[in-house]
Amino acid sequence: TKSQTDDFLENMLFGMGNPLLDISAVVDKDFLDKFGLKPNDQILAEDRHKALFEEIVKRNKVEYHAGGSTQNSVKIAQWMLQKPHKVATFFGCIGKDRFGEILKKKAEEAHVDAHYYEQNEEPTGTCAACITGDNRSLVANLAAANCYKKEKHLDLDSNWELVKKAKVYYIAGFFLTVSPESIVKVARHASDKNKIFCMNLSAPFISQFFKEPLMKVMPYVDILFGNETEAATFAKELGFETDDIAEIAKKTQNLPKENTKRQRVVVFTQGKDDTVATVGMVTMFPVLDIDQNDIVDTNGAGDAFVGGFLSALVQEHALEECIRAGHYAANVIIRRVGCTFPEKPDYH
Repeated sequence: TKSQTDDFLENMLFGMGNPLLDISAVVDKDFLDKFGLKPNDQILAEDRHKALFEEIVKRNKVEYHAGGSTQNSVKIAQWMLQKPHKVATFFGCIGKDRFGEILKKKAEEAHVDAHYYEQNEEPTGTCAACITGDNRSLVANLAAANCYKKEKHLDLDSNWELVKKAKVYYIAGFFLTVSPESIVKVARHASDKNKIFCMNLSAPFISQFFKEPLMKVMPYVDILFGNETEAATFAKELGFETDDIAEIAKKTQNLPKENTKRQRVVVFTQGKDDTVATVGMVTMFPVLDIDQNDIVDTNGAGDAFVGGFLSALVQEHALEECIRAGHYAANVIIRRVGCTFPEKPDYH
């Protein structure tokens, strides 16, 4: 029988983003140089990257995993919680093809309640994860993911009902390049109903080239995530005139906010260095120790941190506890290829 908590938790977490199939391979510096890639970055594919996708699939140890930043995070949140199933709802756009079928199957196996908008103009999106040592350079070919349409999916009554059911919302900044109007609609709903809306800076290029839609959503953001590079870029774009991460967090916290019942929380991760969070005042939280040799690849570490964090947040745990859960999840993910996880968490 289902307990009341189970009923309470079902569809409690809502995520919307770019569902991508990760194509992951270990490459060398020559490969990165050939396609003009930085070792640790995430970018959108351009015409000059077409050959990259053809080449990476021919690598001897190529792996395919369901990916997409937001989808990774809600999956991890579901994994951390285990039961009930379908705590997380996910919206995004895929193609009617083999990769799309794989994403559907993987979402189902992860017990995420995925409702994809399916279209046949564009194939399912992919993301090349080019791994060198503990760096990962991500090149996303959005394709179908870029075809998400608010009026064709989000606005439908049956889908909007699922949005209304949620108490916590999470959308990665990557989705700003696809459907800012969908993000604003969800963010406004959260703000009006005093629910929690979370967002991620996601990549330096978002602050650089999508600053306008980002700042349109910012007044509705209750919790903002990012890593040290993204935080620095964001600060530069907003003219904060500081490269002190604690200072950046404070200034970001104090940006205009629509729902004044909740003070904005800013959480910046820094790889192996302390996570910086505005818990009333700016506080540093050390990550879990890990031997360098145990790190398989860092692809998905940031997504996993958010997923762990969200799993504690939907249970209404304190912020410190959310960060602890985030650190645990990230520590598990970096020991494995891509954003994959063992059957059950060992977390108490």
